Amino acid sequence: MIGTNLLKEFKAFAMRGNVIDLAIGVIIGAAFGKIVSSLVSDIIMPPIGMIVGQLDFKDLFLNLGETPYASLSEARAAGAPVIAYGAFLTVLIDFLIVAFVIFLMVKAMNKFRKPLEVEVVAGPTEIELLAEIRDSLRNR
Repeated sequence: MIGTNLLKEFKAFAMRGNVIDLAIGVIIGAAFGKIVSSLVSDIIMPPIGMIVGQLDFKDLFLNLGETPYASLSEARAAGAPVIAYGAFLTVLIDFLIVAFVIFLMVKAMNKFRKPLEVEVVAGPTEIELLAEIRDSLRNR
C-alpha cells in the first residue's frame, strides 16, 4: 500500500510540465555542450595554440613526480602524479563560451518577449484617504 501510494505521487510529480521541461532542457544542454566542446577543442584552441607556439593546451601538465615524462598521456599511463592544468584551461574556456552563448540567447529571448502591460488603477489621493479616516473616527 505504501509503495503504491509512493508510486502514484512519483507519477504525478514526474508528469508535471516543469519536470518534463527540465528533462528536455538537460538533454538539449548535453547536446549543446558537445557542440561547444568541439568548437573549443577543434576550432578555437588550435589557433590559440599556434599563436603561443604550436602548443596544445590539453597536454600542459606539471609533473609532481621525479621521473620526467614527454607528454601528459605518458605520465598518466605510468600513473605519475600530475596537475593537468592544460585540460583545466580548456574546460574553463569551454565554460566561458557556454556561459556567454547562454547570456546572448537569454538576452535575445528577452528582447523578443512582449513587455507585460500593467494597468495602473488610480486610487484615492492622500487627502481623500485622510478624510475617510477622519470620518470613520467621527462615526465611532
